Amino acid sequence: MEKRTFLICPVRGHDMAETEALVAKLESEGWDVYWPPRDTPQDDPTGYNICRANEAAIRSRPYVHLTWNGESQGCLFDLGMAFALGKTVLPIQMPPPTPGKSFQNMVTEWTKRSA
Repeated sequence: MEKRTFLICPVRGHDMAETEALVAKLESEGWDVYWPPRDTPQDDPTGYNICRANEAAIRSRPYVHLTWNGESQGCLFDLGMAFALGKTVLPIQMPPPTPGKSFQNMVTEWTKRSA
C-alpha cells in the first residue's frame, strides 16, 4: 500500500495545533502527508491558486484523510475534487450522520464504498 495522502481539513478559524497533532500521528504511522496549511502557499487573495494547488496534490495521491467540522467550505471543495478523482477517503473526524439526505451522510456512504 502506497501511504501517500492529502489531509482535507479546515484552515481558517480552526486550531492548527489540533490538526498539526493529527499530521504528526499520521506521519509517525508512515504516511507521507500533504497538509495544505503547511504545503500549499496560503497567500492567495481569492483562493483560486490554493484550490488549483490542492487539486494537483489530491490528484497525485491515492488517498485522502478527512477531518471535517461540518462547516468548512474549503473542505467541501476539496472533498468534491477527491470524489471526482475517485480517491479513497479515510475519515478521522466528521460531523454525525443526519436523519435524511446530507453531505455528511453522502461522505459516510462514500467511505464505505471506497474502502
